[in-house]
Amino acid sequence: MSAPSDPAVATHPQAGAAAAASSSSGLTFKLHPLVIVNVSDHHTRVKAQAACSGDGASSAAAGGQPPRVFGCVIGVQRGRTVEIFNSFELVLDPVSGTLDRAFLEKKQELYKKVFPDFYVLGWYSTGSDVRDTDMQIHKALMDINESPVYLLLNPAINLSQKDLPVTIYESELHVIDGSPAAHLVRANYTIETVEAERISVDHVAHLKPSDGGSAATQLAAHLTGIHSAIKMLNSRVRVIHQYLVSMQKGDMPLDNSLLRQVSSLVRRLPAMESEKFQDDFLMEYNDTLLMTYLAMFTNCSSTMNELVEKFNATYERSTARRGGRGAFM
Repeated sequence: MSAPSDPAVATHPQAGAAAAASSSSGLTFKLHPLVIVNVSDHHTRVKAQAACSGDGASSAAAGGQPPRVFGCVIGVQRGRTVEIFNSFELVLDPVSGTLDRAFLEKKQELYKKVFPDFYVLGWYSTGSDVRDTDMQIHKALMDINESPVYLLLNPAINLSQKDLPVTIYESELHVIDGSPAAHLVRANYTIETVEAERISVDHVAHLKPSDGGSAATQLAAHLTGIHSAIKMLNSRVRVIHQYLVSMQKGDMPLDNSLLRQVSSLVRRLPAMESEKFQDDFLMEYNDTLLMTYLAMFTNCSSTMNELVEKFNATYERSTARRGGRGAFM
């Protein structure tokens, strides 16, 4: 957002190259978590739809790259501070690479009615790096914002990476061979949140899938972790037992220091055999079973209620055509 549009920018052959240097415009960018959640959700939905339609198999065969998504970022600019609050999706022609201007103007009009202070600050996409074709979309938005912001989210999972996989670029004019050319340069940003966003992000961070299929519920995930811990404890106990048996047979040398440590560890086990532990364990076990049964009854009641409502709606329509009575139940 530091350089105005120029007719020479669109025709220069080297326009669109992403510079490695950082931005020198002096703008301060603040990014809200809602934008990151929206872009991630957009990418996940498009990737799932492509996999269901069969396009995912062809893209995997072509190199395993997921389909890219595109959208606009909106927010406000106060002086030298640019704050990105929200985003919405864009429709891009995959053949020509042009934007659907009618869809863009309609979405912009709808957001303007709800958020009159928000303006289109730029656009977003997904990928590991800036591509040469990205500058075409960047130039197409210059009639809305003379120097749009480009937000790039890398959907590839890198477990060793601690920073957010989000990069913000802004365009700058560089004179090359006597002609001005637009370059995308990295801009520093900070995460800005409000109370509602912090609550939502915390909820999403602790959310577990519960579709009843292959995905586990929160309870199932908790029990799975406990089961893994018990399996690991069992394997460690087996190792100690095998070592003691080998030591008793004379296959391993006697180590009094290690035997004292094992004896200290074993003394903790009789505490689990107390009567109080058995009573507490049975009480928690029965409470868990009761909660499970109640959840099943509630689910069955809800399903039955939906069935009755659908039956009543169907029965009312059929009796209305025959001029009969009202609902069945």
